[in-house]
Amino acid sequence: MSLARSLLLHASRSRLLAGALKRRRFFGRAARRFMPGEELSDALGAARELSLRGVGTVLTKLGENITTPAEAESVEGHYADAIGEIERAALPTQLSVKLTQLGLDVDPRACERAVRALAARAGPRSTLWIDMEDSRYVDVTLDLYRRVRAEGANVGVCLQAYLRRTPDDLEALLALEPAIRLVKGAYAEPGSVAFPKKRDVDAAYFALAARLIERASHGKARPVFGTHDMRLVSRIRARAAELKVPARSCEFHMLYGIGEKDQLALSAAGEAVRVLISYGSAWFAWYLRRLAERPANVWFVLKNLV
Repeated sequence: MSLARSLLLHASRSRLLAGALKRRRFFGRAARRFMPGEELSDALGAARELSLRGVGTVLTKLGENITTPAEAESVEGHYADAIGEIERAALPTQLSVKLTQLGLDVDPRACERAVRALAARAGPRSTLWIDMEDSRYVDVTLDLYRRVRAEGANVGVCLQAYLRRTPDDLEALLALEPAIRLVKGAYAEPGSVAFPKKRDVDAAYFALAARLIERASHGKARPVFGTHDMRLVSRIRARAAELKVPARSCEFHMLYGIGEKDQLALSAAGEAVRVLISYGSAWFAWYLRRLAERPANVWFVLKNLV
């Protein structure tokens, strides 16, 4: 299984495979399991349905590592329009952006200006989430987050539990009273950088979660737990109850199309739940990373390919 996961993660970086496999109708149909469609209107429609069931949402347009300033400006404009659509529909919906999709590789200063502009456009009542990409981008992402957050913007950042460096990164951010979305991590990383074994990732995740919960109990952090691991969710909820963390001070973020019953059950139990809805045409790499996260997904796609 670790071999199959590794193959999928490495394949997610191949433009040649992306071009060949995206043309296969099976891949397009299968990807719809995790996304409502390629257009913003599809994502907003799904967000509207979930809001009627008491579940909030986070939208993200798929794509990364753009190569021209014009592309970056187009993405920024798209997200600004999306914020307007969300406001007009009065949806409990936030946005999550990738810095390389806003031109980080092309013009870091322009990328930072875009993040500031989008955070200002979203306003103090809606968090703009900065997603985390592979380990090459951790330092520059966290540096940008610190600068924008220090100015008082309502921004959050994603940390990946499987990276060995993350405990130190978390400690360095705590003085900002940050909003942190904690995930396990879904990129192909060497063992020197990331824990290769699931049990080690799980242990790291809970240790980081416990630290965030402790800070939240004093009103010094806003933790968001991005996981479908219900054992971890139960442990996190129990620890939050032990420390008497105020209700809904923590959130649980889950992916669209996975564990809907768990999402609704958590919401019904009084937890703050949001569903991450991805959309857009650049879904190939993202889809393979989703497949690699769970063994059932890996065998599902391999069986159909054979």
